[in-house]
Amino acid sequence: LLSFRAAQYACTLLGYTLQKNGASADFLARIKQLEAHMSLGRKLFRLGNSADALESAKRAIHLSDVVLRFCITVSNLNRAMYFACDNILWAGKSGLIPHMDQEKWSQRSFRYYLFALILNLSRDAYEIRLLMEREACGKRPKGSETRHALREDGSLQQLLLMLKVKLHLLVHVLRSNPPLLVDVVKNACDLFIPLDKLGLHKTNPGFVGLCGLTSSVLSILTIVHPWLKLKP
Repeated sequence: LLSFRAAQYACTLLGYTLQKNGASADFLARIKQLEAHMSLGRKLFRLGNSADALESAKRAIHLSDVVLRFCITVSNLNRAMYFACDNILWAGKSGLIPHMDQEKWSQRSFRYYLFALILNLSRDAYEIRLLMEREACGKRPKGSETRHALREDGSLQQLLLMLKVKLHLLVHVLRSNPPLLVDVVKNACDLFIPLDKLGLHKTNPGFVGLCGLTSSVLSILTIVHPWLKLKP
């Protein structure tokens, strides 16, 4: 399924690149047709994904951390609705439901997808904050120089120092936690897809294709190397 997704977005990126370089209309139409077939194939293989997402939501309800419980549960519920809308869209495109408003169901599907991604990124931000706080507590700055800097409260120098420390801590936390880093990059890349499709932040097909291809490759990596998958 992920290979289909990667191939679909690779076609999107390729089509945009070839169009920019003056490829023939016939060749571009073939690329577009291949992309459409990949998209329809993905929808077919995702027919049972709503049930999987609901099962994941049921498991997340029992998490002890309130924030993680909320983010993961509601994200999976949105994913279940996204897959359900996608299944209806597949039925319309394959002719099982004639005269269906495909644009309406597509927009509805992408809205649920966007909500799920926002919750995923909120979960990532929460995990980053927890790790940064834990790291800061373990490495509390000492020395007269730092105490002097801290006394200069409100100054631009103090603000820059704090930002530098926070940025250094963020980089350290992400480098020390590859699963979290992969999840952040994957969700951030995916976010541009529904934003573009819903018209909230228009980019171009090439950028959307690159984002989709990147997130697909990262998802494949988490399957090949399970330790890269963020848990729970």
